[in-house]
Amino acid sequence: MSTVKQASNNFWQYKTLAEMSPEEWESLCDRCAKCCLHRLEDEDTREIYFTNVHCRLLDTATSRCSDYENRSTRVSDCVTITLDTLDDPYWLPSTCAYRLLAEGKPLPDWHPLVSGDPESVYRSGNGITGRTICEDDADRLDCHLIDWIK
Repeated sequence: MSTVKQASNNFWQYKTLAEMSPEEWESLCDRCAKCCLHRLEDEDTREIYFTNVHCRLLDTATSRCSDYENRSTRVSDCVTITLDTLDDPYWLPSTCAYRLLAEGKPLPDWHPLVSGDPESVYRSGNGITGRTICEDDADRLDCHLIDWIK
C-alpha cells in the first residue's frame, strides 16, 4: 500500500487504533527512529530525558530496524508498541503518531500519511538521521542527553 494511497484514505481520522489493520498500524510509524533512542526517566516525576544514543539494530541510513521481526528477542529492553503499551504513552516522543492518536490528537502536517511524502519527516527536522551515535560507542548515557526531542 503506498503512502499516497494511505494519505488519501485518512483511516487514522475515523478508525480507532484497535480497529486498524496490521498494515494501517505499521504505516503510522513515520520512520523518525526517535523510539530507537535510549532515554532516561526520573522515577519521581516520570519525566523522560532523551539521549543521542541509538540501538545497535537501527540502520541509520534507512531509519529502520535491521532485524525488525526479531528486535524484541535480540534487544531485551526494546518495546513493541501495542494497544496495551499505549494505555500510558508518556515515554514516547510527543510527535509519535501512536502516542498522538492514543491521546486523541491529530497527526502533524509533516507526517508521511498526511503529506504523502516519506521524506517530509526529515525535511521538517523530525528524523534522527545524522545526529546520533550507536550504543556500542557510548559509555554513559547521562553524558549524551539532548534537548532536540520532546
